[in-house]
Amino acid sequence: MKKCTNSNSKRILAWFKENMKSARSELDFQNPFQLVIAVVLSAQCTDKRVNIVTPALFERFPTPVSLANASFDEVFEYIKSISFPNNKARHLIGMARMLTEEFDSIVPSTVEQLEKLPGVGRKTANVVASIIYGAPVIAVDTHVFRVSHRLGFSNGKTPLEVERDLNALIPEDDRAEAHHWLILHGRYVCTARKPNCSGCGVAQWCPSAV
Repeated sequence: MKKCTNSNSKRILAWFKENMKSARSELDFQNPFQLVIAVVLSAQCTDKRVNIVTPALFERFPTPVSLANASFDEVFEYIKSISFPNNKARHLIGMARMLTEEFDSIVPSTVEQLEKLPGVGRKTANVVASIIYGAPVIAVDTHVFRVSHRLGFSNGKTPLEVERDLNALIPEDDRAEAHHWLILHGRYVCTARKPNCSGCGVAQWCPSAV
């Protein structure tokens, strides 16, 4: 994959900043605890499906304590339409228990602490730290990974390598928003099967545009 020139990278980022000012997570949540749940559930699942499931789940388990005391079967019933519900039910209960036992029911603010929670990998930790605490980190999911390669921002072979390249390219103050720019661009324009280059605002600077 061709690397994007430094000048074109800046043009692409400037376009996103100007034209995607309202970019935000498409997951519905009201507090940090709910966001952690939603992001855990969103792994290999659409945000739309997660948003269908979470209202009843949040109502039944409004606090870490309530979820920590839940049974596997009860949690499973709420999330059984989500991908990998068995593992995710266990992760949610384990996550809630750790929050109550080690963090006084407060979602921690650092990526390192977040990664200790069951079901929370680096991507999830970065999403939560970025959205809730404004941390200058970028979560690399499948959309961000794909778009970063197509735009020539990174040739990294792993999400961590792509994350490092993006951190080197994108100023700290823009990283929290940049995650949303890239994920939404990948979800609606630079799609996996058939990117809409003719309708893409940054195609003129993209080394992969056709």
